[in-house]
Amino acid sequence: MGGTSEWLSSVFGVPASATKSLRVAVLADSDTRWKWGALTAQRLAPADAEIRLDGYLLRGRATPTARQLKEVGVRADSLREVTGVEFLRAMGEASYDVLILALVGGGVQAMLHGLRAAWAGAGKRPLVVTGYVGVVYEKLADGLLLRHGADLVLANSRHDADRFRAVYEGVGADASAVTEVALPFLGGAPYTGEHEPYTVVFAAQPSVPDSRKDRTYLLNRLIEHARRHPEREVLLKLRSKPGEHTTHIEELPYQKLVQGKDLPANFRLVYGHMGEVLDRTDLLVTVSSTAALEALHRRIPTVVLTDLGVREVLGNHHFTGSGCLASWDQLDAGHRPTADEQWVSRQGVAADGTYATAFDTARERIAELLDRPGGLPPLTPYYTPETAPGYLPGILARHHLGPDGVPLPGVPAADKEPGPVRQIVRRAARGAYRHGVQRVAPVIRRMGEL
Repeated sequence: MGGTSEWLSSVFGVPASATKSLRVAVLADSDTRWKWGALTAQRLAPADAEIRLDGYLLRGRATPTARQLKEVGVRADSLREVTGVEFLRAMGEASYDVLILALVGGGVQAMLHGLRAAWAGAGKRPLVVTGYVGVVYEKLADGLLLRHGADLVLANSRHDADRFRAVYEGVGADASAVTEVALPFLGGAPYTGEHEPYTVVFAAQPSVPDSRKDRTYLLNRLIEHARRHPEREVLLKLRSKPGEHTTHIEELPYQKLVQGKDLPANFRLVYGHMGEVLDRTDLLVTVSSTAALEALHRRIPTVVLTDLGVREVLGNHHFTGSGCLASWDQLDAGHRPTADEQWVSRQGVAADGTYATAFDTARERIAELLDRPGGLPPLTPYYTPETAPGYLPGILARHHLGPDGVPLPGVPAADKEPGPVRQIVRRAARGAYRHGVQRVAPVIRRMGEL
C-alpha cells in the first residue's frame, strides 16, 4: 500500500511536492472483499494523490483472521473490526473523500440506508463506491439492486457493464453509476513458457461444488492426474486453513477430504498469495474461480472443468465461448486450451496490455463528482420502504437498523476495545460457529437424507 509521497513519486513519477491528500475508507466483510476493496482504492487514486487508507472489517462469520489479512498483502494506515452501527457512527464523525463498500449485497444496501441517515443535514459527504469481487454468475438482479444507490457501481468488464445497465434501466432505476473498470488484483509477469518441473495448479473454491461426492471426485481426479504424470508438479491451491472462513462458507474443506489418502510424491497442498502461485504455473485448472481470470490475464493456459456439467450453480457457464472448457480426461491426455481472444477482451481480463488504462474512466468520474459544486446529493437507493416494503426492512434489521436507516433502540452506538475476557468469548463463539458449519451441519444433512 503506497501511503507516502515517496511511493507516489517512484510509481507514478510525480514529484513529492505535487501530491494531494486523498482519504479513503474501505468496509469489508471477508478476506477476499478486503483484498478487492483495498486494491480498488489504490487503482482509483489519481497519480497526484497521497492516499490514506483506513480499513474497517465488518464483524461476522467471515471476518478475516490475521493470517488471511497477511496473505492478502495489502497494508492499511489503520485497520479495525466494527459492527455495522459502529461503522455508521464512525462515518458520521470522520472526514473521508471516498468510501468503498466491499460487502455482500445486503450489507451494501443496509450501509447505504444507514449512511443516508447518518449524513442527513451534513454539508459534505464522501463519494460511495461498490462493486463485485469477481465473476457475477448468479443473483444478478438481486445483487445489483441491493448495490443501487452508490455513486459508483463498478463493473469488472464491458460484459458486466452492459448487463448492469440493462438491469437498472429495466426496473426504471438510474444506471449512471455503472462504471466499467477491471478486477483490481490482475497483474504479474506474462507467461513465457514451461517451467521445470511443469506445474499444474487446481484453484479450489469454498462452496463450488458444494457436495461431498463432487468435491471428492475432483480431488481424486487431481490426485490421479499427478499419478499419471509423475514428471509434473501438481498443486492443490487452497483459499483458507481449517477454521477460517472466506467470502463463502466451506463446509467440506479439501484438507479434510484428503486425510487418509495415498498421495503421490508430486502432489502438494499449498496456501499463499495466488499471484505468487501463478508465477510458477503452467496450467491453471478450476471449476469457476476468479483465479481463472488472473491466469488468463497473464496468458497462462487455463481450464474450466466440465466434468460436473456446465451449470449455472457451478458458475462455469460464465466461461462458455472462452475456449477454456475441458474435462479431466482431456487434460490427462495432454490437452492444452487456447483462450478465445474476443471473449477474453470482453471479460475485462486485459491481456492485450490495456490494463494500465482500465481505471481511467472511474478516476475521471470520481474527480468530477468530488469537485461538484455544493457537494454530492443524498444517497438514493432504488429500494425504499415504499418500493420494497416486504423486503427492505428485513435487510436493514439484520444490521440493527430501522426502516429509516437509523439504528434500532437499544443498539450501542459505539463499542470500546473489548477486554481480554470478551476477546476470548468472541473467539470461542466464532470457533463454535465454524465447527457447526464444517462438522455438525453436514452430519445433520446426511441424517436427513437417510
